[in-house]
Amino acid sequence: MRIDIITVVPEMLDGFLNTSILARAQKKGLAEIHVHNLRDYTTDKHRRVDDYPYGGFAGMVMQCQPIDDCIAALKAERNYDEIIFTTPDGEQFDQPMANELSLKGNLIILCGHYKGIDYRIREHLITKEVSIGDFVLTGGELAAACMSDAIVRLLPGAIGDEQSALSDSFQDHLLAAPVYTRPADYKGWRVPDVLLSGHDAKIHEWEMAQSLERTKRLRPDLLER
Repeated sequence: MRIDIITVVPEMLDGFLNTSILARAQKKGLAEIHVHNLRDYTTDKHRRVDDYPYGGFAGMVMQCQPIDDCIAALKAERNYDEIIFTTPDGEQFDQPMANELSLKGNLIILCGHYKGIDYRIREHLITKEVSIGDFVLTGGELAAACMSDAIVRLLPGAIGDEQSALSDSFQDHLLAAPVYTRPADYKGWRVPDVLLSGHDAKIHEWEMAQSLERTKRLRPDLLER
């Protein structure tokens, strides 16, 4: 898998993309993540990539030309399954979407910034608009980082125990059950006896009951789906 991230502040992504699971997946050759500075593609001598919006609205808007040229340069080298724009008014990113995108070959993620991008880019070049929540960030870099992490960790071999990813919250539209480790008794705080029983069927039954209870209590909207 290859992910190309387009941004005006590449330094925001460097550390995150080169540590932990993302770093290991790249070293193993399971994923490539490349960050592109949008300013490298502008024809403006001052390296500007934004301008005032028509209509007298507040804020600044990212221009068509540098985005178009950057995407065109990438598409000249390979085909892309999705060209994603991170935006607060996009489709909500969730685990099913992460699962879907992890099966793709090549992705472009365009990070929004300022007041947004010229809408013509969204109309003619973007294939998927994605939000990580109903709130506004300074830019889409954090969203791109979250998406990359959620997608890459699903690739076979990216994490040591692949079963662990399959049992994460939201994989089955439920929150995960509580987890415990040694010691079994800490300050009188005991691990549930069923987890110490070695009885797989009873443990699985407990796990499902806990998942349902926690989902009903904390995220009833998931059950409604």
